[in-house]
Amino acid sequence: MNEATDPSRVVNLSQRMDPASERVGELLVGVRNIAGKHLQQWIGNAFEHVDDALFDLAEKAENNATQMHYFDGMREVRKRRPTVERNFLAAVSRSIAELAHPPKAAAMQLPSSISGVELSLVADNELEESLAITSMIGKNEARLSRDLFSVNQRLSVICGGNKVEDASNPVGPAVLAQSFRQALHELSADMRVKLIIYKLFDRYVLSCLEELYQSINAELVRAGVLPQLRHEILRGSSAKASGAPSQAGMDPANGALGVSAEEGGEIPTDLLQTLHALFSARRPHAGGAAAMPSGPLPSANELLGALSVLQSQIASAGPLPHARPDDAAELSREVLQLKGQLLTQLGALRGEKPSHVATIDEDTIDLVGMLFEFILEDRNLPASMQVMLARLQIPYLKAAILDRKLFAHRQHPARRLLDCLAEQAKSWSEESDRDQRLHDKVKWIVDQLLHDFDDDMGIFERLLLDLQQFQDANKRRSELAEQRVAESTRGREKLEQARRRAAREILDRIGDNKLPPLVHGVLARAWANHLVLTLLREGEDAPSFKSALRFIDDFIASTRVPQDHESRQLLRQMLPGIERALRQGLANVAFQEQDVERLLTQLHTYYRQQLGETLGPAEVVTVEEDAAMLAIPDNIQPIMASQSSHEEELEEDVAEVPLDSPEWHQVIALQPGTWLEFCLPTEAMTRAKLSWISPMSGRYLFVNRRGLKVADYSPQELTVLITGGQARVLAANALFDRAMTAIVGKLSQSEHPSSEDTSAE
Repeated sequence: MNEATDPSRVVNLSQRMDPASERVGELLVGVRNIAGKHLQQWIGNAFEHVDDALFDLAEKAENNATQMHYFDGMREVRKRRPTVERNFLAAVSRSIAELAHPPKAAAMQLPSSISGVELSLVADNELEESLAITSMIGKNEARLSRDLFSVNQRLSVICGGNKVEDASNPVGPAVLAQSFRQALHELSADMRVKLIIYKLFDRYVLSCLEELYQSINAELVRAGVLPQLRHEILRGSSAKASGAPSQAGMDPANGALGVSAEEGGEIPTDLLQTLHALFSARRPHAGGAAAMPSGPLPSANELLGALSVLQSQIASAGPLPHARPDDAAELSREVLQLKGQLLTQLGALRGEKPSHVATIDEDTIDLVGMLFEFILEDRNLPASMQVMLARLQIPYLKAAILDRKLFAHRQHPARRLLDCLAEQAKSWSEESDRDQRLHDKVKWIVDQLLHDFDDDMGIFERLLLDLQQFQDANKRRSELAEQRVAESTRGREKLEQARRRAAREILDRIGDNKLPPLVHGVLARAWANHLVLTLLREGEDAPSFKSALRFIDDFIASTRVPQDHESRQLLRQMLPGIERALRQGLANVAFQEQDVERLLTQLHTYYRQQLGETLGPAEVVTVEEDAAMLAIPDNIQPIMASQSSHEEELEEDVAEVPLDSPEWHQVIALQPGTWLEFCLPTEAMTRAKLSWISPMSGRYLFVNRRGLKVADYSPQELTVLITGGQARVLAANALFDRAMTAIVGKLSQSEHPSSEDTSAE
């Protein structure tokens, strides 16, 4: 007789099996074997696709630094993959074995898959990871609710009645996702890489769970566990997992912001769920009829009509005045007052002022309000730009009501337009925008939205395209200027390096020798310049450079007073070579012929003195007077003394900067393309982009938005500026992302005080 039809083998839901019995052990081993077989295949399949996914992203990366993150991630995944897979499968196996004797604190140890408030407690750098996992869990629990319900019921029966729910089922999306998260702790990859791995885990593991549940259910039915169980979901415990609508006809998880999980995209949608939970938690929940609205709630069309009236009042005031930084405080008050103004305008339109709006609309109004509060507080934006962008609150509130996907889709045109405006504004300063091109473009876009936006969402796409064309045209010009600045700086550094090398070679060879002023002047000026040009043109390995160094040794040796006939004879033999080399070297640095002849005449007189020949009084005076008056080409200046003092100052700066300070590590981590704000005591505030890091000197070159040089600093100098508050690194991520993270944090901090206040009332 088949087990499923054998009455003695059938277990009813009301019955309980002894968790310690041999029968339970056999059944759990069967479940574990089925799960292990499927999950081992699926997790391996997911990791097989990691390389391709990361390689595609690396090819499309916007810069080298991002590309290297993906390549580093590929290497790290290959290295750690066996450990991650092994730990994941071991965790699942362990969870199944513990079903018979669950730890008392098990429910507390497993993070809830549906609590948005819990996400607010994690650190900022883990927010996206938590959102990705929570979204995966919610989406798959809803999709798999029927089969998962059956697995839950059958596991509950064989485990002695210990209730197994979605959040505690070892093969449920919640436990599997959390087990995988723990296993990924082995991976020290960038968060962007981890998020790609989570997407692949969702696609190749969680999306296949229906097959696993069907296999487990079939195996337990064959064993006689609840063979007649119907696939029904208990409303009380699983309404959210099933996606059943609430009494208001709205998904309780997503309805407040009007976006389903599929529409919103994984991470952003779950962020909206988190925000809805936080908004709900901070609002007073007064009871009784007095708390209910007295009349029908305003419809979306009524809200849009009232907002259009408020928008027209702003537009009818004429073109926006030139933005002033002092306007920020006034605008901040206006942002906070918009909800009250909207209710007042609704009252004027319908004849009575409503006391409430629908929860979905209140969430939207509050979220847009907090977005524009953030804009007015965001130090990444110059004050003048904050003022202009803050005037877009009403158009963006209308857009959010018309299209609830605005906050859920990173690629939404309205969202991209605001991000693009903020990115352009970040680089703005009066000095870099003297012709007001960028200021007027931002002002024009704000004017267009205030005057022309009614209900045509296509305006955001059109204005975004216009702004991108403006950005591309300016980018091409600035890149050309930036390239010229980098080439010029590179050329100056090569010259500086050559000067240092020439000075060092000459100083080392002079040593303690006390040279006559004439000879010292030739080496320190004319010959130093000859060495510099030879290095720049031919390099240090060129025969001409080595020959120039030998001349220095010979020239210094020629200043030693000969003591006998043999040494005088040797000096006479050296002089023709010295004269020949000197003529060539001086010609190389563009000495005029008459200056060369004058110098050689002076040297002839000097060497006649050295050889003991008798000189007339006029000749001796001429040598002494003209020793320091040698012709120096204008394009190359003397460098001997200044170089050594500069090196000493640099060494002092290096010694004073602590190399373990957070500011030092921040400077070392800077990548080209990063924007900084400089507020130096004697200069106007300016914003500049790190354009180039010199491979020779390590100095950081900064340019403004037009590609013109603003400054260059050594890492030590920049660290001193940041430590002293005279320089500040600006955020690189998009305005919307920064705002959403800040809003979650702000609501989370106010949640508990709000609940305390409510209870006190």
